[in-house]
Amino acid sequence: MTDEQFAKIAPHLPTDTRGKERVDDRRVIGGIVHVLKSGRRWTDAPREVYGPKKTLYNRFVRWAAKGVWVGLFETLAQAGGPASQVLIDSTAVKAHRCAAGGKGGAEPSIGRSRGGRTTKIHALTDRACRPLAFLLTGGQVADCKAGALMLERLPTCRVVLADKGYDSDAIRRQIETAGAVPNIPPKVNRRWKLCFSPVLYRGRNAIERMFGRLKDFRRIATRYDRSATNCLAAVCLAATVSYWL
Repeated sequence: MTDEQFAKIAPHLPTDTRGKERVDDRRVIGGIVHVLKSGRRWTDAPREVYGPKKTLYNRFVRWAAKGVWVGLFETLAQAGGPASQVLIDSTAVKAHRCAAGGKGGAEPSIGRSRGGRTTKIHALTDRACRPLAFLLTGGQVADCKAGALMLERLPTCRVVLADKGYDSDAIRRQIETAGAVPNIPPKVNRRWKLCFSPVLYRGRNAIERMFGRLKDFRRIATRYDRSATNCLAAVCLAATVSYWL
């Protein structure tokens, strides 16, 4: 992490330390990002570079529980300014066998789909591929169902681009109520074909490229975390490093 990158996040990190002074934040965050990128186990992070693996894991989990990683992502994303176009879509990631078996039964954000045990990452992005919001659901959850929850967090914009999975009257009304225009290709079985611009729709590949870049982080491309809190924190930290620093 460069000096400029760390300077952007330093003001948003917790400062309430108790007891002895904690290990250097920049070093520890670099170790956490290394684990997310490489897909290694926490114990495999180079100790001589990033410090003890217990420090890396504890810092990641504790700050995930406090909402630090999600809050950091949302703060930097909001500072990016208003977007003229917002894109919505989802991608499925395989859940590793070690992601199952947590206390309290199955994790609700892990579901069964044709790909096996999967988690869906739902996202909003701007036309520059920069992510604005994330939501985790089980892999079997329909896009239009989760889309209604995502659109509650829709920032001010003029156009919302989405694929056919979001072509429902309820989704369209929700977008229009928010003051934007839905540009969604109509399904084949839709009786009345609504207004749709293929020219604007060409820009929807930006969200696909965003997902592709996130999946360069191997612990995002495959879910290893049992806790949805930790999984969402990992996604938000990877997005922060990739797009907002």
